[in-house]
Amino acid sequence: MITRMADPVVGAEPCTALGAATSTIESYPGRDVALEGLRVTRVMPIRDRRMVGPWCFLDRFGPLSFGPGKPMDVAPHPHVGLQTVTWLLSGEVLHDDSLGYAATARPGGVNVMTAGSGIAHAEQTPESNSGSLDGVQLWVALPDASRAVAPSFTAIAEVPPAEQRGGVIRVFSGGLDGVASPAPHYSCLVGAEVQVLPNASVEHALDPSFEHAMLTLDGDAAFEGTRLEPRRLYYLGTRRTSATLSSRSGARVLLLGGPPFAERILMWWNFVARTPEEIASARADWIARRRFGEVAGYRGPRLDAPELARLARANPMS
Repeated sequence: MITRMADPVVGAEPCTALGAATSTIESYPGRDVALEGLRVTRVMPIRDRRMVGPWCFLDRFGPLSFGPGKPMDVAPHPHVGLQTVTWLLSGEVLHDDSLGYAATARPGGVNVMTAGSGIAHAEQTPESNSGSLDGVQLWVALPDASRAVAPSFTAIAEVPPAEQRGGVIRVFSGGLDGVASPAPHYSCLVGAEVQVLPNASVEHALDPSFEHAMLTLDGDAAFEGTRLEPRRLYYLGTRRTSATLSSRSGARVLLLGGPPFAERILMWWNFVARTPEEIASARADWIARRRFGEVAGYRGPRLDAPELARLARANPMS
C-alpha cells in the first residue's frame, strides 16, 4: 500500500487487527532477514498476520555460539509510539539509551523500553559474555491515549516463575492464569514462556476475549494434536478458555496475546504511528538530532534513517 502525502511519500506498513472471531489454528512461516550482520527470523509482521493483540513485531534470533566479537551490534536508532520487549533464553544483550540507562538483559529477566514520544537506543553483545545468544525481541504498539507518554526504561532481573504440573510458566508481560509480570504496559496483554518438561503437558487458562499466538522456541511441542514447527507463528484466534501444550523431549514455547487491537497503525522503520506526517516528522527530527537525544554509552556512529521513497517497504529495526 502506498500512502500519499504532500512530499515525500511514505510507503508504511498499515497494520489493522484481523482478530478471528472464533478459535482457530493458522500457521505462518517467518522469513530470514539480516539485522546489522545478525541473521534473524522475522515472525511478525508478515503477510496476513500484522498483529496479535497489541503485539506488532517479533524477531527470533539464535541459538548461536560464538568466539571473540559481538554478533549483535545494533547502533543507536530512534523509536516512537511503541514498547520494545527483550526476552532471552541464553546469552546477554546490553541496552544503552538516550535517557542514560545501561542494562544487560539475561535469561529469566526482561527489558522493557517505552519509546512514547521518542527515544534512541542501541543493543549489542557486551564485552563480558557467555559466548551464546538466543532469544526474541518484540514490539508492543502503544494505544493512542498513551503513545506520546514520556519515554522510560525498566529492567527486571527475574520474572517470577510459576511452577505448573508438567512445567514452568514465566510471564514477562501482562498476566496469565493468575500470574502477573511486574513490567509496565499500557494495554491488556500477555507475553509468556511456557516450559514443558519431557513426556509431560502443561495446561493453563486463557482470557477468551484475547487473540493468542504461539512460537516454538526450542524442543518439540504439540498443541491440540498439531506439532508446532520451529520458526512458524501459530495463530489461535479468540474465545479460548485454556490451552494445553505437550512435549516428548521437552520444549519452550512463546505465548503472546491480547484483545484485537482496535486502532489502525502505520509501521515504518522504527516508528509506530498513525499518519504519514508523523512518520516524516520523526524521521526529520532524527536527522536533525532533535527529540531523541544521544546514546552516550555506545561507541560508534548511529544509524542513518532510510529515504522516504515511493514504494518503500516497511523495514523495522529492533
